[in-house]
Amino acid sequence: MKFRYDKEDDVLMVWLSKAKIDYAEQSKDVIVHFSRDHKPALMEILDASEFMKLASDKFPRQTRHLFATT
Repeated sequence: MKFRYDKEDDVLMVWLSKAKIDYAEQSKDVIVHFSRDHKPALMEILDASEFMKLASDKFPRQTRHLFATT
């Protein structure tokens, strides 16, 4: 799995596999790119800083500081 955060566009990209992307589907601020055999290959999280703020509440208390944004 590979991650990349684009600070300028506030997008977090998570590569789930190296499969060639065939199509994508979007639901709110998440775009999932699928391979020809309908398996997820890449996930893009738009407005990633806001997503991380909301998601960090679900992380164990001792690790929340790792996801703090300034």
